[in-house]
Parts: sequence; structure tokens; C-alpha cells
Amino acid sequence: MWLGPPRATFPWRARYVAWGVGTVLFLVVLGVERQLGIGFSFFSTGWGLLITIALTRLIGSRISHERPLTAVALMWLRELTAPRKQTAVRGGAASAARIRVERDRPRPGQRSDSRGGGRKERTGVRAPTSCQQQ
Repeated sequence: MWLGPPRATFPWRARYVAWGVGTVLFLVVLGVERQLGIGFSFFSTGWGLLITIALTRLIGSRISHERPLTAVALMWLRELTAPRKQTAVRGGAASAARIRVERDRPRPGQRSDSRGGGRKERTGVRAPTSCQQQ
């Protein structure tokens, strides 16, 4: 690539698409820095430049003349918007409204013949359940 007069070019090689991507990324990185409350100074701009170089090299390693930037961007967009398998569990929160609460724990020998039969309501404070509130 030729950028500048003969023997006075940049000391590194970069494709034209890398300059375009880098310019756009640099502006985005500086905008993100301002949104995060980082002021415009020498060091923040320097760090922004280093982040831009790293991101540009990452993007540049993914693109080539056989797979241009538009194809990579379109593939990324389609990957993000593709339909996904539903992994959410259907149902609601568990509720303890139907669990019977007794003040005293059952003692051996206090069993009744049938399940739930013969039990009497004990005296004491008891929180109302959703069935009793109606």
C-alpha cells in the first residue's frame, strides 16, 4: 500500500479496509469513553488508540479478500437474530399456600387412623392461607 511519498511511508503495512474500520472504531471508542465519564486527555486518547488498534487487528484477522467486511458483518447480524431454542421453564413461582402448618410437631403415638382425618384445629395464632382468605 502506498500512503505518502516514496521511502516516507508508514513503517507498518495496513490494508485500506483496516484504515476505514480503524477510523470508525476510534470514533466509537472515544464516544464510549465520553459516555463513561472519561475526560478528553492525552492518556485517555492514547488508551483509546490502543483499544482501537487491538479491535482493528481482531476484525482484520477475520476478514480477507475472499470474505469481505460486509459478509462478516452480515454473518454476525444473522447469528445474533437467528431463532433460538426455548430454554425458559414454563410455570410460576412455587407457593407454600397448601402446606399445612401446625404449632407442635407430631409425637410418636399421636397418629390418626386415616390421613388427615381426626385432626383438630389447634389453638394459637395461625397465618391465613389463600384458601381461607376467600
